[in-house]
Amino acid sequence: MRHSITTAARRTQIVRAAIDTIAELGYDKASYARITERAGLSSPRLISYHFTNKDDLIRQILVDIYTTAAQMLTERIEREDTAAGRLLAYLEANVEFLREYPREVVVLTAIGPHLRDDTGKPYTSASAQEPDVQALEALLREGQRASEFRDFDTRSMSIMIRGAITAAVQRLHHEHGLDLDTYQQELVTTFALATRATHDAPPAE
Repeated sequence: MRHSITTAARRTQIVRAAIDTIAELGYDKASYARITERAGLSSPRLISYHFTNKDDLIRQILVDIYTTAAQMLTERIEREDTAAGRLLAYLEANVEFLREYPREVVVLTAIGPHLRDDTGKPYTSASAQEPDVQALEALLREGQRASEFRDFDTRSMSIMIRGAITAAVQRLHHEHGLDLDTYQQELVTTFALATRATHDAPPAE
C-alpha cells in the first residue's frame, strides 16, 4: 500500500511539473531534462520509470486535466433541477475553469496540435469536441421535451455553444486580453435568450 501511495504521489509530482514546464516553455521545449529540473528529481530516469515515453506522460496530463474539468462541470450541473438551469451551469462552469486553471488551458492548447488518433491522423478541434457537442444536444433535447426551450436545431445550437467557449480559450492569452467575468455574463445571457421557450425575460442570475 505504501509503495502504491508513493508511486501515485511521484506520478502526480511529475505530471504537475510537466504541466508547468509546457505552460512556460511550450510543448517542444518541455524535455525530460526540463521536467526533471522542475520536479526537483535527481534524474530523468525517474520519469522513464513511471511513464513509458513522452506520449504516455502527455496522455496522463490530459486525463488529469479533463478529470478536473469534468468534476467541476458535473458538480455544478448536478445541482440544477431543470434543463435550462443545467445549460446555464454548464456555461458558467466552463468559463470558471478557464479562470481557475489558466495554465492547464495553455497546456491543452499547446498539446492539441501534437495529438494523434489510433490511425496516426491528427486530432481536429471538431473531433475533440464531438462528445461534448453530443452531450449538449441531449441536454437541449431534454429541455425541448420539457417545454423549457423553444424549437430549434439542437446540433447547430450545440456547435454554437462550443464555439463560443472555444473563442474564449483562444482569446484568453491574446494581447488584447479577455474579461472573463463579463464574457461569462454575456455568454449566459446570450444562450438563455437564444434557447428560451417564451419571450419573457431570462431568469436573473
